Amino acid sequence: MRKTLLTALSVLALATAAPAACCYFAALEKDVNQPGQRAFITWDEAEKRESFTVQPMFEGNAPDFGMVIPTPSRPKLQEMPRDFFKELAVFTILEPMDMSKFKSMPRPSSYSEGAMTTRATGRPAVRVLEAGVVGSLDYKILEADRADALYEWLKQNKYSYAGDTETLAYYVKKKWTFTVMKIDPRQMKKRPDGSFLGEITPTRFTFATPRLIYPLHITQISVKDTTDALFYVMAREKMDLPGQWSYQGNFMSLWGQAMSFAVPEKLTAQEKEWMARLSKKPPTPNPKGAQLEWSGRLTQKRLDVLTGKAPYNRDAPPEEVKKLTILRGHLKEGYYLTKFRKQFHRSEMTQDIQFVSASYQGARDDLEYIQILPTSPP
Repeated sequence: MRKTLLTALSVLALATAAPAACCYFAALEKDVNQPGQRAFITWDEAEKRESFTVQPMFEGNAPDFGMVIPTPSRPKLQEMPRDFFKELAVFTILEPMDMSKFKSMPRPSSYSEGAMTTRATGRPAVRVLEAGVVGSLDYKILEADRADALYEWLKQNKYSYAGDTETLAYYVKKKWTFTVMKIDPRQMKKRPDGSFLGEITPTRFTFATPRLIYPLHITQISVKDTTDALFYVMAREKMDLPGQWSYQGNFMSLWGQAMSFAVPEKLTAQEKEWMARLSKKPPTPNPKGAQLEWSGRLTQKRLDVLTGKAPYNRDAPPEEVKKLTILRGHLKEGYYLTKFRKQFHRSEMTQDIQFVSASYQGARDDLEYIQILPTSPP
């Protein structure tokens, strides 16, 4: 049993252990039940504007529940549909395999691999820029000049912050803002032992930033050993994690092995080009790397599935397929959606994530992964 992270960013009260769930081809149950943190991230390169949607998962004493979420600039908060992540999971289930493309079907592999004043100015060291309610969460947006002052403010305002001033200082020095949130216990299910269990309404944070970034470092305070993180990134191009966290070694190994079973005449020009590239320098799986679970251009034809104009051809509960319509307006035509999962060890969470454009061996990677391959993990 492992400790899971309650929120997609930073939780002020730790969760109890929760079991991992099995899944079939990156399907619904794994996305909903397993991740310690998950986020839907959108990036507008032209406007230098980012948004991320998170849905906290809580198990424990609700009155002590709270979050601290740092962002590079003052965010705008918006309530999202409660089943938003569940429907993202349904939308990104891999489609059935094209049986005619492959010569033989190998056994599926078990592929796996973040004093209360400033003396110089006389102004408060912690300032509340905005306060309000979004969904079931009361929030305040803060800016702070000193980490110790912010730490004291959280304590005085009954936010049971589980971290230390050093973690806060990391963001104070970068002049980020902080959104602090508390849950209304009335929104939670109370169990016989008096504890609470439930998921909070997803919340979207939109803010200006010079680069696409995710505050991983602050989540370190809520992780004992490891945390499973699931990212959906929607941008103008396929996106990836940087350096040794990249999914490329793992995905190219899986993809290249699958294509070796394909009928040569069935390969597209793009697939032949990549096969030639991989044959010169075969990929090596990376146990520290992420796992790509879905990637594709959001065409109108694919988005028509949301409204029933196009048939849904995956394996999912009919009642969930009907609710795909809640994704309308959130998934944008022409953008590229990349879904990947990474298990972070606590020692890796020393800095925030700066997402990068997907590339491999010096070439831009825009390979889609929307259909089950012979080597797709179960």
